[in-house]
Amino acid sequence: MGNRGRLIAPGSLRDELAGEAGDGPATGESLAGDSLAGLAARYGLQPSSARPGLTSYLAMVWQRRHFIFAYATARNVSMYTEARLGQLWQVLTPLLNSAVYYLIFGVLFKANRGISNYTAFLVTGVFIFAFTERSIVTGSTVMRANMTLIRALHFPRACLPLAYVLVELQQLLLSMLVLFAIVLGTGEPLTWYWLLLVPTLVLQATFNVGAALIMARFGAGAQDISQLVPFLLRVWRYFCGVMYSIASLPAELPEWAKNVLSFNPAAVYISLTRYAIMASYRADAPGAQPYNAARCALFNAKKIPSLQAYCHPEISVSELWLAGIGWAVVTLVAGALYFWQAETRYGRG
Repeated sequence: MGNRGRLIAPGSLRDELAGEAGDGPATGESLAGDSLAGLAARYGLQPSSARPGLTSYLAMVWQRRHFIFAYATARNVSMYTEARLGQLWQVLTPLLNSAVYYLIFGVLFKANRGISNYTAFLVTGVFIFAFTERSIVTGSTVMRANMTLIRALHFPRACLPLAYVLVELQQLLLSMLVLFAIVLGTGEPLTWYWLLLVPTLVLQATFNVGAALIMARFGAGAQDISQLVPFLLRVWRYFCGVMYSIASLPAELPEWAKNVLSFNPAAVYISLTRYAIMASYRADAPGAQPYNAARCALFNAKKIPSLQAYCHPEISVSELWLAGIGWAVVTLVAGALYFWQAETRYGRG
C-alpha cells in the first residue's frame, strides 16, 4: 500500500519514496540510495529480537510498573473466582497445613519440646515459608502459562515473574491478619519489635523475586522443572525449622550442620519474623540470659524452654540480619542477570 492509499507493485514503494524525496528539499542523500541498515540507523530503528542492554532493560521494566501491579491485582482477584469460599482459601490453606503439622509434629513427634508457644511458632513458620514456596512454584511455570500473552505483546518478560511474586505478597499480607490474631491470641504482646516485620518482609520479597526470575528461566527451557520443584520445596521445608526449633536440636549434631540449617534463606526469614512478633521466642533464645553451664545442660536434657536462654548463642540476631540482606541482594542480582541473558528466547517455538 503506497502513501497515496493505492496498491503498488513490489519495489514501487522505494521509487515512490525516492520521488517524494526528490520533490522536497534537498537533503544531500536520497532514501532510495540508502541501505536498509542506513535507514534503520537514521530513524533509530532496532531489530525487535535484539536484547536491550541491562540498564535499558531495567528501565523498561520500571516503566511498566503500573502494568505489573494491575496484572497482579487482577490475577489475585480472579484466582479463586470459581471456588465458593473465594479469597478465604488464601488463609484457609496455610491454616489447614498448620493444623496438620501441629498434629503430626507437635503431638505425635513432640517437636514442640523446647518451645514455649508452639502454636504461634508453627503458624509463623508455615505462613512465611509458604510465601517463598508459592513464589518459586509459580515462577517455574509463569513463562509457559502465559505463552499466549508473550507471543501477542512485546514487553519485558521479567514483568511476569515480578507480577506473580506480587500476587503472593498480596496474599501474604491478607493472611497476616489471621497470623497476627493467632499470635496475639496465644499470649504474645504487641511491642515495638513488630516494626522489624516490615524490613523482614521486604528482604524476603526481594529474595523471592530473584528466585522466581531464576526459576522462570529454568521452567521456560524444560517443562520437567515445574514437576520437580514442588518435591524439592517439600524437602526444603523440613530443613528450615518450620515445624521445630533448630536451636533445640540434639547437642550431638555437629555445629556446622546447625549453621547450614540456620543460614539457609527460608530459615533466616522465618527466624527474623519470629524474633519480631514473638516475645517468648526472644526471651528463650540462646544468649538472652548470662551463660550458665548447669542450666544449659539441663535444657539439653529436659528441653525446658526457659533454660535455653542460658546457653551460648550459636547464631546472633545481627548475623541473621546480615544473612537476610546477603541472600536478598545476591539472589536478586543473580536472578536479574540470568533472566535478562535469555530475554530474546522467551516465546519462541
